[in-house]
Amino acid sequence: MTRLLGYVDPSEPHFVAAVLTIAFNPLFWNVVARWEHKTRQLSRAFGSPHLACYTLGGAVLLLNVLRSHCFTQAMLSQPRMQSLDNPLAYRVGLALLGVGGVFVLSSFLALGFTGTFLGDYFGILKEARVTTFPFSILDNPMYWGSTANYLGWAIMHASPAGLLLTTVVALIYTVAILYEEPFTAEIYRQKASQAHKRS
Repeated sequence: MTRLLGYVDPSEPHFVAAVLTIAFNPLFWNVVARWEHKTRQLSRAFGSPHLACYTLGGAVLLLNVLRSHCFTQAMLSQPRMQSLDNPLAYRVGLALLGVGGVFVLSSFLALGFTGTFLGDYFGILKEARVTTFPFSILDNPMYWGSTANYLGWAIMHASPAGLLLTTVVALIYTVAILYEEPFTAEIYRQKASQAHKRS
């Protein structure tokens, strides 16, 4: 890690922008989704919880495009690491990008759009917890697939800045998981409790 820091200028504007977008995105979707769960204001404003969830999902996708752009610009604005600048490292990065893409895409297919973009906070609940691939082999595969994408992209660019930013991505996702999972579990506990009372 110390060696990586020798290549990175953390005050460089593109690097700062990348850190800010990495930190902001999960904060944004969690704050908005919890506010919606508490108030149902978005569902009322858009006329339905599905349309409100689609709107949040669209905003999150745009923010993720911005985050990836900032991540790439931060890498391009900082020095490359010679020991990573070789065909083998490039192929390793490409493989990580492929694995990450599989996890992200298969998670999306398993959850659907509303399941991916916090539909349960909008009252759009699944009948049961999804346990098919990739959830059968990894918890939170969307987050870890995304992290693998960034790691692969950083290695392909032989970028110490990219590797450091990938560490930030992993840390932010870890915090997001600790914040999201108990709340989501409580939503489904309440659903089960209500179903039990009705039966």
